[in-house]
Amino acid sequence: MAIIPSALSPVSNIIDNVVPEKYAVMMQEMLIRSGMYVKASDIITLDLIIAIGLAALAAVLSLLLGINPILGALAGFVIPTIIIGVWIFFMMERRVDAIENGTPDFLRQIASLLRAGVGLETALEDVSRHGEGPLIDELKRAVIEIKIGSTFDDAILAMGERLKSKNLDRTFRMILEGKKTGGSLSDVVETVAEDLRAVLALQRERKANVMMSVMFLIIAAIIAAPFALGMIMTYNSFIASAGKPNPLADVAVTAAGGYIIIHSIIASLLIGIVLYGSAKKGVKFALLLAPAAYGIFVVIQMLGPKILGTG
Repeated sequence: MAIIPSALSPVSNIIDNVVPEKYAVMMQEMLIRSGMYVKASDIITLDLIIAIGLAALAAVLSLLLGINPILGALAGFVIPTIIIGVWIFFMMERRVDAIENGTPDFLRQIASLLRAGVGLETALEDVSRHGEGPLIDELKRAVIEIKIGSTFDDAILAMGERLKSKNLDRTFRMILEGKKTGGSLSDVVETVAEDLRAVLALQRERKANVMMSVMFLIIAAIIAAPFALGMIMTYNSFIASAGKPNPLADVAVTAAGGYIIIHSIIASLLIGIVLYGSAKKGVKFALLLAPAAYGIFVVIQMLGPKILGTG
């Protein structure tokens, strides 16, 4: 499915030839994980077009506002990439959650077919033919991989690896171990389904219990710290305009901006630890919180004189 006009196809083709294959494949896998079945080069082309246009607009606005146009253009060029990256990350997480939540019911269907005398491979193919959604899409991909030469075990384990889901990887490994050891596979699948359902319920309960802590971290990162430091910089400017300039004023603004970015990144990592037990999961929040916090810091500096009644 193409998302860019045919007139821009040459640009997309050039990107296909320029971007190293391993990076193109990695980005394509990310798009598939997020449920976007489009070419990676099309996304890059769209990002470049928006970034160049926004960079030109930001440069003009920076000149009108008396800001360095190079910094404005750079910010305008980077912002679309950050937004698209954050959106893809959230889409991936949302899709993985949907697949995990649908897996217990899928396993119960498999268990029912196994009790009816159907083989595991046949049951997987039969379930993949009915229904729709991200889980069915992954099952269809696994069935296709089996048909073109992959073993059943490799195709199933690849689902968990593709989705970067520890829950799914653990679930599929337990089923494959039950298949190897013999016995009633339907009972094993049924037990695994109930175990996964209990794990997901526990995770939802955990998220609900820590939501107040997460909200506190978000407020501290994008409201409290930017507002406080922004007002301090505004007061510093006011003192300078009254005839008492501070030689470290420019350095202080840069240091405050750096502190806000670092603070928001640390808060994002803590959110990842609190919600998921992994700091890596917090990286996606940093891509959103850091620009938002710095943007609020800049806005507060612009509106500060009016708030203090000195503008």
